[in-house]
Amino acid sequence: MTSLPARAGRRCHNALNPLHSTVYFSPDFAKELAGVGVEDNNAAYFAGRAAAMGAVGPGVITATFYNFNQELVARHVPAVWRTASPETVLAARLRAADSTLRRLLGEEAAASDLMAEAAGLALRAAEACTPHARPLYAAHADLPVPEQPHLAYWHAATLLREHRGDGHLAALIGAGLDPLEALVSHTATGKGMSPRWILATRGWRRADWDAASGRLRGRGLLDGEGALTEAGVKLRQELEETTDRLDAAPYEHLGAAGVERLTEVGRVFLGAALGAGAFPADLNG
Repeated sequence: MTSLPARAGRRCHNALNPLHSTVYFSPDFAKELAGVGVEDNNAAYFAGRAAAMGAVGPGVITATFYNFNQELVARHVPAVWRTASPETVLAARLRAADSTLRRLLGEEAAASDLMAEAAGLALRAAEACTPHARPLYAAHADLPVPEQPHLAYWHAATLLREHRGDGHLAALIGAGLDPLEALVSHTATGKGMSPRWILATRGWRRADWDAASGRLRGRGLLDGEGALTEAGVKLRQELEETTDRLDAAPYEHLGAAGVERLTEVGRVFLGAALGAGAFPADLNG
């Protein structure tokens, strides 16, 4: 039984998660990782997101990231750790988050009372996250909270994002969607990345995409034009509802008023970041 309005936690997540993700699309991230010797974009992403778990191998990254082809991961991991240790990568990522948020939001907003309020609310929500069966969240929860408000906010958004993401993977497995079927069906909702971006960054080939689409059509989830059927729409809705249920604890802990306020403030910062061109224009189309 929830005390929150329907989908309140999801709306809050949708306000915080994209601001967290701006770092991985940022030229500052590429610059900082190149500065420690990691010049390949794929290697930088794998290392940057996985470093909190330590010098893990390709299997762990494939398992926890879920939608990447392991062949792509194995081209860069574990070799990337011989170039830069996880500790070095984490420091570079935090520097990138610092410069990215200052650039997108402005120095005044990054140091504002509103940012401090947002950080406090997000960190309070994260107090109720639990590590069990949530490896990416648990690894990041072991990291210290940065002192500067904009970095504390980014850190808290990371915790909330990975907590929800770990739960979402459990929902995908329960729904019987393999990594590429999950991507194809998400793109078909109109909210996922474009097929061009997926194929360019996830290591899959067009033949893989077509085969996954065929499997979804065989289950009656996708029609001949690549759109979700009624059953497909229902499955994606059930996935999000299951994810909401698995991710309810931090938002229940924060309470309805706190969630509403965090969502409101998060949208302010996200709007500023989007207005500053935080993401590629063709990411979703």
